[in-house]
Order: sequence, then C-alpha cells, then structure tokens
Amino acid sequence: QVQLVESGGGLVQAGGSLRLSCAASGSIFSINDMGWYRQAPGKQRELVATITSGGSTTYADSVRGRFTISRDNAKKSVYLQMNSLKPEDTAVYYCHALVVTSLGPVFNSWGQGTQVTVSS
Repeated sequence: QVQLVESGGGLVQAGGSLRLSCAASGSIFSINDMGWYRQAPGKQRELVATITSGGSTTYADSVRGRFTISRDNAKKSVYLQMNSLKPEDTAVYYCHALVVTSLGPVFNSWGQGTQVTVSS
C-alpha cells in the first residue's frame, strides 16, 4: 500500500513563490517517474512537470523557466519550487509517482491534491 502526502500549498500574491512537497510511504521497492499535475476549476488535469529516477526533467511550456521539479530518493520525496507565480497558476496541484512495490507490481499513485491560489 502506497500513500503520497502533499504539503506546501496556499495563497500567494502574483510574483511570489511556493514550494510544494510530496512524500511517499508504504511498501516501496523503488520509485520511477514522479511528477506534478494541476487542475483548475472546470478544466482538465494537466501535466506540470516530471522527473525520472535519474533526475531527468520535463516541464509544461506554461511553467518552464519558473518552476523547478526535484526529488530526494532517500526521502522518497518530490518537490516543486514555483517562482514568479501568476494568477493562471491557480489550481489544485497533485503529486504523482510510479511506484514499484517490494513484490513487483507497479502502481500509479496520486496524492490528494493541494490548493495553490495566486492573487493579482
């Protein structure tokens, strides 16, 4: 059983910064890709950033240059540093991890989501 716990969301003014954290726990053998997604009201969930187990990253065009994804394998955690925030970044942000359990099965694990609100 795998659980992802997110933290760091909140209210920030445009131009400000937030750092989201997500820690995985449970019967984990390894974690492959990790990432962050977001969903604004009435919109589809979209990929924000991903990071492989080796540290290779990808970003959505809308956040490239402003957001930085990182991970700490020892802590089984992934982070999203968000700088120069814009009102259009307002959304519920979800942590994702592709988890390999101790017995072999692979799971797509999701956090509960954390609200990020950027005011103008």
